[in-house]
Amino acid sequence: MVVIAVVAVWAAYTLLLRGDFANLMVSLFQYGFRMDSAAALALYDRIFRRHMDAYILLSLLLVFMALLSVFLRWLTGYFGEIGRGMDALLDGVPGEISLSPELLPIERKMNMVKHTLERQKSDMLLAEQKKNDLIMYLAHDLKTPLASSMGYLNLLRDEPQISQELREKYLSISLAKAKRLENLIDEFLEIAKYNLTTITLQYSEINLTRLLEQLVYEFRPVLEKKGLTCRLTAPEDMMLKCDADKLQRVFDNLLRNAWAYSYEGTQISIEVRESGDHVELRFSNHGGTIPAEKLERIFEQFYRLDPERGTEGSGLGLAIAKQIVALHKGEITALSREGLTVFAVTLPIPCGSPAL
Repeated sequence: MVVIAVVAVWAAYTLLLRGDFANLMVSLFQYGFRMDSAAALALYDRIFRRHMDAYILLSLLLVFMALLSVFLRWLTGYFGEIGRGMDALLDGVPGEISLSPELLPIERKMNMVKHTLERQKSDMLLAEQKKNDLIMYLAHDLKTPLASSMGYLNLLRDEPQISQELREKYLSISLAKAKRLENLIDEFLEIAKYNLTTITLQYSEINLTRLLEQLVYEFRPVLEKKGLTCRLTAPEDMMLKCDADKLQRVFDNLLRNAWAYSYEGTQISIEVRESGDHVELRFSNHGGTIPAEKLERIFEQFYRLDPERGTEGSGLGLAIAKQIVALHKGEITALSREGLTVFAVTLPIPCGSPAL
């Protein structure tokens, strides 16, 4: 732009000094003011040639202002396009954002942001819908044990001559329904805790083998009611640095899941193997084969594998387990084939990177 301005001023300078413009002005002075040739030439010299620097500067300024005006109009046009693209992005206008070819990199970034926002919005709506569906499911389930418990309590109140055997039976049923209500309320608290907040890990060194032995011992009465046994295969005194409470929750969820979906009279297996800088835990049970399409979703929040079976749970257990394992820089996977289902947890040694 500066080069163009200099060329234009130089052309003007040439015209003023010895171009047709000089001849024209001298002729105009001669005939307009009735001056002779020498006087007209002297007047031209005083008006134009003696102030040539000023004319050159003025010409340069005028040309620069004109070019600047054109440049600013061109630049503000691009800003206007970008502004309209931002409005379309904020307003969620359907379709791709289209800008001038010169703004192609900005156009691509805007469309990338648009697609990211649309995907996040879709994920949020899906998660919200799942949460609402689960709350409706839990609210509906609250009515059943509550109504049953109230019915048996009313029987106890209205029939004072009821036999001791029936009294104990009704009280036992009412207590079981009250326990079911307590479990459902706990599930509501789980939803609030693990869906709306992040989990913070508290690291310590634990004896992984002893932790699993304690877990199997605590589950023994529950397993025996279904005729199940649990076999633990682990190195002696396997040490691991992790959040003991959180990992215990993971193992509890996996063992409870294996118990819930095992065939009666079968064996649940827990195997611990150390491999290099990792330790792998495998929870295996014999039950129905999980279809591939369900296996892909098994770690999703609020996903219940078989809601019609009547098994208790909100569908949060495996999702929480996956989140805890990921925070420990580990991985959890599931495999189901020919009636054998295996959940594998891989953890690094040392487990995670505690921030102390």
